[in-house]
Order: sequence, then C-alpha cells, then structure tokens
Amino acid sequence: MLFGKEHVKRYVETDGAEGHDWQGTTVLILTTTGRKSGEQRSTPLIYRPHGDAVLVVASNGGADAPPLWYRNLEADPEVQVQVKGDRFTARARTATPEEKPDMWRTMAATWPAYDEYQTKTDREIPVVVLERA
Repeated sequence: MLFGKEHVKRYVETDGAEGHDWQGTTVLILTTTGRKSGEQRSTPLIYRPHGDAVLVVASNGGADAPPLWYRNLEADPEVQVQVKGDRFTARARTATPEEKPDMWRTMAATWPAYDEYQTKTDREIPVVVLERA
C-alpha cells in the first residue's frame, strides 16, 4: 500500500496510474509552500471534484492540531495540484460555514472515517476548496 513520500513519488512518476486509486477512493497530490522553510511540500490527499473546484479535508486523522499542509496554505494559499496527469495551480480556501455541510457530506461519503475523526477532536475539521487559478 502506498503511503507518504513513496505515494507522492510513484503518483508523480506515473501521472497517477499508481496512487490515484487508493483504498476504494481517489487521491490527488497537493503541493504547498512551507510557511517556515519556503520549500515545496507534497502530500497525497483524498479528494472529490466539486463543480470547477476540488475538495480535500484537513482532518489530520482527528488530531487536535491541523495538518501541516493546511497551516502552509493558510500562510500561502497558492498551491499546486495534480489529479492523475493534470497539473495545475490553484488557490486554496476554507469552505464557508454555509458551504461546509454539503461539502462535508460529499467527502464523508467518499471516506466515512472523516465523521469519526471529527468526534476525536474539539477542532472543527475544515473542508478545503481548491479553485483553479
């Protein structure tokens, strides 16, 4: 099973032929700029299309702290996204309170553990909207 840096490497090398389909769902590669290091950081994330945008969830497995990639995009919302062989620049934003319920249902339908993750933390887990630049 692919995970972490190996997942990113194989996904990028194969344009997602290896790594896009993962454990019954689909994965993209999100690249953010490190808020402290300034270095590019790539992370495999479960996603779903949403109109012209793409949705991901900053769950961090239900930890009390958000994932580092989310903190990076808060500091610099311009990100790079790869879905299979499609690579594009996007602007990341957190779903508004009005948007989130529908978007959360979409993401939880694709990865039911998101609902469990939310019960583990008092932090409201964000849904992130990636809009093509």
